[in-house]
Amino acid sequence: MNVRKLTPVVMVLLLGLAACAAGSDASHHAAQGGTVSEIMLGVWHGLIAPVTLIGEIIQKVAPNALPWTFRVYEPEGTGVLYDVGFVLGLVIGPSLLLSRVPGRRID
Repeated sequence: MNVRKLTPVVMVLLLGLAACAAGSDASHHAAQGGTVSEIMLGVWHGLIAPVTLIGEIIQKVAPNALPWTFRVYEPEGTGVLYDVGFVLGLVIGPSLLLSRVPGRRID
């Protein structure tokens, strides 16, 4: 695929990711939404934790480089359900990536 065609797709995905990152208004609202919302928000934040960690590091090193703020963990996600979802997301993310590596057999 051509890089020029791929760039807009990557940018849209990154903006969507940033909109759902911990610390955003949407994330804050979802953290107050109930049991399923808390678990799913935790799973999502666990899955995107490596990307948001990079964003948070960039934010600390160059404060005005990004137009939004990143947080690895939702400050309003204080319940045990969010914690369980976050840990599940941290475990599921690498498992999904490793399962897609060609030639790798898991016995």
